[in-house]
Amino acid sequence: MRVTLCQATLAGAIGLNLLLLYCSWRGPGGSPPSCRPPRGIPGVTVLLRDFEDFENDLAGTARSFASLPIPVLVAAETAPYPPVPLPAEVGLLPLRPVADRPPPLAHPELHIRTRHVALVPDGTRAVPGLLERMRDALEEGAGDTRLVAAPVGSVPLRCLELRLEPRVWTARYGPSAPGVCRAVEGTAVLLLRTRDLFALPFPLARPVPTALFVQAAFRGWGLRLMPAAFPAARRPPISPHGRWKAENLAETRRRQLMHDLGIKREVLADGQERWYGCGKETARCFGTVHARTPQYLLAGRWTPPCCLRALRETARHVAGILEAAGVRYWLEGGSLLGAARLGDIIPWDYDVDLGIYREDVGKCRWLAAAAAGEPVEDTEGFLWEKAAEGDFYRVHYSRSNRLHVDLWPFYPRGGVMTKDTWLGHPQDVEFPESFLRPRVPMAFAGFTAMAPNNARAFLELKFGPGAIENPEYPNPAVKRLGQD
Repeated sequence: MRVTLCQATLAGAIGLNLLLLYCSWRGPGGSPPSCRPPRGIPGVTVLLRDFEDFENDLAGTARSFASLPIPVLVAAETAPYPPVPLPAEVGLLPLRPVADRPPPLAHPELHIRTRHVALVPDGTRAVPGLLERMRDALEEGAGDTRLVAAPVGSVPLRCLELRLEPRVWTARYGPSAPGVCRAVEGTAVLLLRTRDLFALPFPLARPVPTALFVQAAFRGWGLRLMPAAFPAARRPPISPHGRWKAENLAETRRRQLMHDLGIKREVLADGQERWYGCGKETARCFGTVHARTPQYLLAGRWTPPCCLRALRETARHVAGILEAAGVRYWLEGGSLLGAARLGDIIPWDYDVDLGIYREDVGKCRWLAAAAAGEPVEDTEGFLWEKAAEGDFYRVHYSRSNRLHVDLWPFYPRGGVMTKDTWLGHPQDVEFPESFLRPRVPMAFAGFTAMAPNNARAFLELKFGPGAIENPEYPNPAVKRLGQD
């Protein structure tokens, strides 16, 4: 059947009128409905996500909540193995992509059609009406309340503050202020709106509570505690082998989550710290530095704290070796600038610079070996080598982790300290040897280093007037400090 232009125009006009009529209709509350897609049917879907394949109470937890009755889904990369006898009404939401199917979470509304979703820990038992009370508490809460938590078992939840410091890759927990809760300590059922969950970049990452709390904190979402608790199932003690597997998997997941969220350091409520990132056995946290500007600076971040820690350790180690060998050294360039400003490495610096007297190179066995052209690993795993870029030396944190201290060999000529390799950095200039007669001690990176005797004059010769008081990124032509 052929559709004439007149018929098509008439059909379009009717459709437009119906749309306008729908969007202008005012419901009983006096507000028009949204013209966006429907936000789901009333109710709560239970998602079971935090469980282990090898030892779990998945069948009992699923059966308990399915009896309410409400929709229950098991979310897992693949079907649990060994197979779990789930009730017939409980669905499986596979999360791992398959080559001949669309991504599992491309259309979550096909799997979860209710307006609210509850993430329930393994081993929880249902309480009739409690999920609905949590839903009502969420809808009645203040504007920034997007999560509701209820404890599982007899141990009450502890409300925590969670402050994110993205520029220094840090998440900091602490006691919460009155009326402020961003995370909880303890086993909990977490309820939120389905649209909020799937608006997160990592909606079903594990461990689920940490993933949700951190992503919510990035968005300024609040969390409300419920006094009522869900019972915990009585379960036989986990086997020693099962406990070992669970602890290792939990550590692996947490590290992956922190990598995905861009967190290298957690400061816990009791003051303890967890570190994620570079160690001696890993590569450093960033790649090639182009135009004196690490990639993380372009992303509005500073040097990862694990890298700063490794740089401090390397600098302290190198300074100790040089002093013991009688090699005269001093803080150079940006490292001296950091010492003058902060007594530490500049928060966005990515290496440490030391000057040395060229004639002293042979006094240190490791430097002498590097000067002969062979990289050498010292007794504590630091790697000494001659730099490929010219006549200077590098001491790396390890053979794998190339965070390093640069050692620049200067020699006096007519009362002026000079060297044979110049890389074109603005601060890379000759200077009077009188700055080193004598050298003086200076606090730096947790130890006492040697430095020129007039740090201010030395730095202003290298960087220009006001260098100490006016911080700037290494290459302002690429990124300026004030642009963050």
